[in-house]
Amino acid sequence: MARGSWFFITLSIISLLANMINSLKLDRHSFPDDFIFGTAASAFQYEGATNEGGKSPTIWDHFSRTYPERTKMHNADVAIDFYHRYKDDIKLMKELNMDAFRFSISWSRLIPSGKLKDGVNKEGVKFYKDLIDELLANDIQPSMTLYHWDHPQSLEDEYGGFLSPKIVEDFRDFARICFEEFGDKVKMWTTINEPYIMTVAGYDQGNKAAGRCSKWVNEKCQAGDSSTEPYIVSHHTLLAHAAAVEEFRKCKKTSHDGQIGIVLSPRWFEPYHSDSIDDKEAAERALAFEIGWHLDPVIHGDYPEVVKKYAGNKLPSFTAEESKMLRNSSDFVGINYYTARFAAHLHHIDPEKPRFKTDHHVEWKLTNHSGHIIGPGEERGFLFSHPEGLRKVLNYIKEKYNNMPVYIKENGINDNDDGTKAREEIVKDTFRIEYHKTHFEELHKAIVLVLDLFLV
Repeated sequence: MARGSWFFITLSIISLLANMINSLKLDRHSFPDDFIFGTAASAFQYEGATNEGGKSPTIWDHFSRTYPERTKMHNADVAIDFYHRYKDDIKLMKELNMDAFRFSISWSRLIPSGKLKDGVNKEGVKFYKDLIDELLANDIQPSMTLYHWDHPQSLEDEYGGFLSPKIVEDFRDFARICFEEFGDKVKMWTTINEPYIMTVAGYDQGNKAAGRCSKWVNEKCQAGDSSTEPYIVSHHTLLAHAAAVEEFRKCKKTSHDGQIGIVLSPRWFEPYHSDSIDDKEAAERALAFEIGWHLDPVIHGDYPEVVKKYAGNKLPSFTAEESKMLRNSSDFVGINYYTARFAAHLHHIDPEKPRFKTDHHVEWKLTNHSGHIIGPGEERGFLFSHPEGLRKVLNYIKEKYNNMPVYIKENGINDNDDGTKAREEIVKDTFRIEYHKTHFEELHKAIVLVLDLFLV
């Protein structure tokens, strides 16, 4: 993946991709020669075989089995059975003319206890090596994510997972094994996928693993503190990222042209009232928390001043050594972009119910002050499309972070087949086609207007 290439990864393999490209009046020749089309997934969502090959339970295995009513699914014991069917799925990628596949490695499959001292699972190593070899044999570039929210449940039981600083060194060990085992064939690496979603959904809202939050936020939460835990978890996540990057850069087995970075998931924000200074500042704060909260530390070694101001003493501080380790610890920033919101200044918050979601005094809205909706909606998937937000996010990062390389790692919609739709209705997937059409158009504008912007 040459520096300067465009790497567009969709969330799911889409059988209508060819028709969609034709409908755009765009094709591969509309993009740079080294533009890479690919697809992406995460281990828990697609591997299955949760009790096979020496794998131990992850926090998501535990969460989905213990609280199925909170996950919209029972578990991922089978998922799409990629563990057994990966060769067939790679054939499908090849038929769709995909250039790359971004996948995550399950920490629990590689090091079942989570601790290197307890040993590495040889079956897990073999599975991922076989997967990588199969991708390369089909001229598909592997792009590996170390952590997509699924550390071993044993670490959660022992010390609270990312609530504890102990996880940093365990993550360092896990990362080092990955680089040593797979670094000679994998050039593109992600340390942490979507730290914002992981920390806020898992520790402020409680609707994703580890499922923690204040009781008044979500009565189904058994434990947690929505006011403090998101900041603590995020802090340790950033330190784990930096530790992994240290290991990557000193590992002799990683490719000399390999890259490693962190992947964020920002929404774009427009002011609720375009003439309101308060709402304009609210939109800026929203972006600072969605992007700067995690990107500033890995570029500059510290949190943005606006985050410090609004989080107050709930935000941990980095030591001088930690700040040095974090600074410039990302070769690129990965972006998962899906949607946007209007941002309104939140004048009043309840001091008796503190939580991360209200600390920055921003209220997310689907419509602006005149009732204009942020984008077209449907009763499914990521409901509201705002394709120009993709271009604006890219320009925001370009301008604010000195034109650092940006790689689009995910974009798309999700859709569940609940068995109520006829096949003909499912196949006539006009919303998905339009979603991709408009995002490709905005991406193409970014290429034309900003020729020196790097994207994967």
